Amino acid sequence: MKQCMKQCINSKKECTEKRCRAWINYEKDFNCSEIAVKKHGNMTLAQIAERLNLSIVRIKQIQDKALQKLRKKRHLKAL
Repeated sequence: MKQCMKQCINSKKECTEKRCRAWINYEKDFNCSEIAVKKHGNMTLAQIAERLNLSIVRIKQIQDKALQKLRKKRHLKAL
């Protein structure tokens, strides 16, 4: 667990470190995507869209592109 995550959880205050890669603008999860995942586990596209302030359709597009890249990478390793 990252040090900043521990601090946020222990102090029960939102993260203010916007330069952090895990920072999201969602105070209910202490502004941290890693805390959100630890707290909620697997999330629906709607839950992710809410946290990132994007549409469900856009989240689906991002998911599809990521899966496509993973499949391509797996295929290249098999060769």
